[in-house]
Amino acid sequence: MTQRSFGPDFQHEFEELLAWRRDVRQFRTDPIPAETIEHLLDLTSLSPSVGNAQPWRFVSVDDSTRRAEIIANFQTANAAALANYDGERAELYARLKLAGLREAPRHFAVFCDETTAQGAGLGRLTMPETLRYSAVLAIHTLWLAARAKGLGLGWVSIIDPMQATASLAVPEGWRFVAYLCLGFPAGDHLEPELQRKGWQSREAVCRQVLQR
Repeated sequence: MTQRSFGPDFQHEFEELLAWRRDVRQFRTDPIPAETIEHLLDLTSLSPSVGNAQPWRFVSVDDSTRRAEIIANFQTANAAALANYDGERAELYARLKLAGLREAPRHFAVFCDETTAQGAGLGRLTMPETLRYSAVLAIHTLWLAARAKGLGLGWVSIIDPMQATASLAVPEGWRFVAYLCLGFPAGDHLEPELQRKGWQSREAVCRQVLQR
């Protein structure tokens, strides 16, 4: 059995990668080389998944009409979200840039194929939602891999999933998980944008471990 360990230099760079991974909303419009995209998706396929089901399905959204539908979807959902806030909070929300849909050169919708036969159901009989968790892990792998190559990724969660699914006309059994913008960031910041803008500071929640 071969054991693989990683030295302190790599460990330090990995910690930096985690710290510098940001949810990017400000993109340059420069195109991304096709071979870079292919390599990133190859790396994403190494993500862990329940029963090795690999249920993630990436849809590259390139058609201008479909992109326009997604943008309209976001605008409607964003207006509804704004209506949930009052006073200074509403004013701050209205000033936030929450998606880079118009600037990002690549768009990907991520779905979970809940009809996949791969994995033969192993590990998900009692928790079928682990299929979707597996798709989220694939997104995180892509996020880190993209950042390592100097690219930024933004997760657009202010969106109606059913409408997005209809706009993209995917096979039945695929469940919407995320809409992603990918491109070169317009600027790099170690501090999260929501923290810089005064919305929410980062807290070490993982240290709040319950003892049982």
